Amino acid sequence: MEISDIRPEEYDRAAELWEASVRVTHDFVTEADLDVFRPLVRASFGEIPLLAGLRADDGLLIGFIGVAEGNVEMLFLDPAYRGQGGGSLLLEHAFRSFYATKVDVNEQNPQAVGFYLHHGFRVVARSETDSTNKPYPLLHLTL
Repeated sequence: MEISDIRPEEYDRAAELWEASVRVTHDFVTEADLDVFRPLVRASFGEIPLLAGLRADDGLLIGFIGVAEGNVEMLFLDPAYRGQGGGSLLLEHAFRSFYATKVDVNEQNPQAVGFYLHHGFRVVARSETDSTNKPYPLLHLTL
């Protein structure tokens, strides 16, 4: 696996990865929510200043991370590649290259919470709703 830039023509693939990952890890998200989030996520790829992709040995985009102002805004992996160290590679890249020190994570996603705590983050605050004001509590973490 290697990390490289994501090209604009790969944004559709990244959006597919986002949705596949969310379907596996965010069992609290409804189909109606996905319909709301899908265009927002797709549009965000052009707005996130620091974006990197994880590629399989054949060059296929299998994950990505986006950082803005030191905050990990998104980190998603193809479910077929979970548990193989790709998420850690992306996060370490964000530490080294993007100077990421913060992340907001859905409290209802215990796998993600555990992942970030394992990588040295700690909970510093909690919000009752997510950034779209949906009733999905967020934990605010920092290194």
